[in-house]
Amino acid sequence: MENLFQEQIQKGWKVYQEHLVAAIAPLTEDQLAFQISPALRTVMIVAAHIISARVWWFRYVMQEGPEAIEPMVTWDDEGEPFRNAAELVNGLEKTWAVIESGLQRWTAEDMTEIFYRPGSEKTRSYTRQWIIWHVLEHDLHHGGELSFALGAQGLPGIDL
Repeated sequence: MENLFQEQIQKGWKVYQEHLVAAIAPLTEDQLAFQISPALRTVMIVAAHIISARVWWFRYVMQEGPEAIEPMVTWDDEGEPFRNAAELVNGLEKTWAVIESGLQRWTAEDMTEIFYRPGSEKTRSYTRQWIIWHVLEHDLHHGGELSFALGAQGLPGIDL
């Protein structure tokens, strides 16, 4: 039963990942630089933020995936270089590979493993299950933000 549930989550998230990639892949630099208002992030920064959060929680907190993805953790930081659509798609695909690999092998017992933020005083703990849920809802939340910004440009959003 536990594997069926994980398979369903993985399958649904994978479809969402594919839609996210399909929405980002064709974008021009101007479309990626668009922002609804000066107080909001550009399309590029929102996409980079999705990638950065995946790296933070999966690589830095849970120590999953290769060290090679670590530089992506700062992609949404102020002063970082502009990322084009191909770079963003590559970041989404590399981080998805880490997520998918874990979802395929983690057991119900693994979901209860406790993690702490790097460098913290270990005052707040997170279970693997909480981290997975948090990153999934983070993807969905910011994917909605991307869809809104793309729609404001007359472009298709994330097709659900």
